[in-house]
Amino acid sequence: MNRLSVSREALLKGLGGVAGIVERRQTLPVLANVLMQPQGDDLALTTSDMEIQMRMRTAVGEGHAASADLQPTTVNARKLIDILRAAPAADATLEWMDGKFTVRCGKSRFSLQTLPADDFPLVKEAADYSAQPLVMAQGQLKRMLGLVHFAMAQHDIRYYLNGLLLVADGHQLTLVSTDGHRLALVTTQVEGLADKREVILPRKTVMELLRLLSDGDEPIEMRFASNQARLTFGTMDLVSKLVEGKFPDYQRVVPKGHKFHLTLARQALLAALQRVAIVTSDKFKGVRINLEPATLRISSTNAEQEEAQEELDVEYNGDAIEIGFNVAYLIDVLSNLPGETVRLDLLDGNSSVLLTLPDDVTFKYVVMPMRI
Repeated sequence: MNRLSVSREALLKGLGGVAGIVERRQTLPVLANVLMQPQGDDLALTTSDMEIQMRMRTAVGEGHAASADLQPTTVNARKLIDILRAAPAADATLEWMDGKFTVRCGKSRFSLQTLPADDFPLVKEAADYSAQPLVMAQGQLKRMLGLVHFAMAQHDIRYYLNGLLLVADGHQLTLVSTDGHRLALVTTQVEGLADKREVILPRKTVMELLRLLSDGDEPIEMRFASNQARLTFGTMDLVSKLVEGKFPDYQRVVPKGHKFHLTLARQALLAALQRVAIVTSDKFKGVRINLEPATLRISSTNAEQEEAQEELDVEYNGDAIEIGFNVAYLIDVLSNLPGETVRLDLLDGNSSVLLTLPDDVTFKYVVMPMRI
C-alpha cells in the first residue's frame, strides 16, 4: 500500500499549475491523468498532451508523512482537483494500490481508478539545447506576452500563425504575433543569447505561460533546441514542441511614412468602439471610422438596417479620411494595453494603420483596413 499525507492546499496548487493542458477529451486515456512521482519531501506532478509537458514539484508539507518507497501512479487530474476543492478538511490522505486510488479528507472518502505510471508518455527531451539560457524576469516576459498574445491565429491552416514568434538576438528579445490581418510586436533589452534564435512557440504554450508566470522579478530560464523549448521558473519545468514553418517577415509589415497622426484617450476610444460593436453581426464585425479636423466619428450598421454612431473630439487638422476596420481587432488591442493614451498613424483609407503607445517605443500594432 502506498500512503501519502499531504496539505490539501499545497496539492491543489500543484495540480492547478499543471492541469491547464489536460483536455477533457483524449485519444489516449492516460493523457487525462496526472503522473504522481514521490521524490523525497516533494511530490512531482506531471501532465502532457504529447506536444507540451508540464512538471511541477509540490512540497508534501511539514508534519505530513509518507510510507517508504512510494511507487509512482497516474490518476484523473480533473476529478482529483474537483475532489480536493470540495473536500471539507485541510489535509488529505492519498492511498493507491492495485489500480485503485483513494482520497480521504476528514470523514469523506473517494475512490478513483489509476493507470500504470509506465504507460504515461513522457516527452523525449532534445539533445541539442543551447548551452546558454535566456534568462529574464517572469514579470517582464508576462508583460510582453500580454501585449501580443491576442493577435495569434487560432485555427489557421497556415499553422505557423497559430503561435508566437520569439526572436533572441544578442541583448534584444522580440515577440511577434499575427493572424494575417493584424500584427503585434514588442521588444525589450535582456541579457540573452550570443547567437540569434528564432522559434515559434505554440499558442497553447503561450497561454499557459500567461496563466502561470508571476508579475515579479523571479527569473524564468529559457533554453531552445531545433524543435523544442524548455522553460523553467519557480518549481515549474515546461517542455514544449516548437511550431515548424517560416514566420512572415514582420519587419516588412510594419508601415512607415505615415502622413497623419493623432493621440487618443485609450479608455474613451475603447468604450466608443464597444458601444458601436453592439449592432454589428457575428459574421461581419466591420465599423466605419471617419476622421475629420477635430472630430473622429465611428459608425456601424447591420442587415436589419440598425445603426450606431459615436463621436470623439480629437486634436487633428489633417485631411479627411474614411477607413473601415474589424472592430474586434481594435477592441482586442485597446483592452490589453496599459497607459491612458494611444497614438494612431495613418496614410489614407486603404493603407494599414499603426497603433503605438506614446510613452513606449517598444510596442507596435499594425491592423489592415477592411472594405465596408
